[in-house]
Amino acid sequence: MTWSLSSPITGTAQTGLTSPTYTLTADVAPDINGKQSAVTALGGTQAGVNVHSVACPFTITFVKPKSFKTLGKPNPVTGLLPSVPKNQFKVIVRKGVLPLAGQPYSTCNITVTMDIPAGSDMADAANVRAAFSAAIGALSQQSAGIGDTAVSGLM
Repeated sequence: MTWSLSSPITGTAQTGLTSPTYTLTADVAPDINGKQSAVTALGGTQAGVNVHSVACPFTITFVKPKSFKTLGKPNPVTGLLPSVPKNQFKVIVRKGVLPLAGQPYSTCNITVTMDIPAGSDMADAANVRAAFSAAIGALSQQSAGIGDTAVSGLM
């Protein structure tokens, strides 16, 4: 399965948000190697949250490498690879936020970067998938705590 967000998406628990959902509309990504959706409607209780607009963006973008890296040849003497290049994927959420009441919106960027060793997709797909499972599970489990820390500065 490839990246394809279905709408609406269900947000995770956050302080002050009750059963948050986000209705998406396909958008044009900033670059050809990305897919982007804009949040055009909200569900649940999300007092003060805005949907996407020019002044206050709310987008989710997935970016894949423009060209995938592959493994080189192992050293003929040692049999070891001289280096292992990484293929980088990103998920970027952009959300307009107010830095101060009465001021224009500023964009909050949340970027998750994934550096996957070339060749591991074939040689060890199960462990690549396990890394994603654990990473996304940890972020999901700690969603409210991460949000609280970003707002309060306390960990």
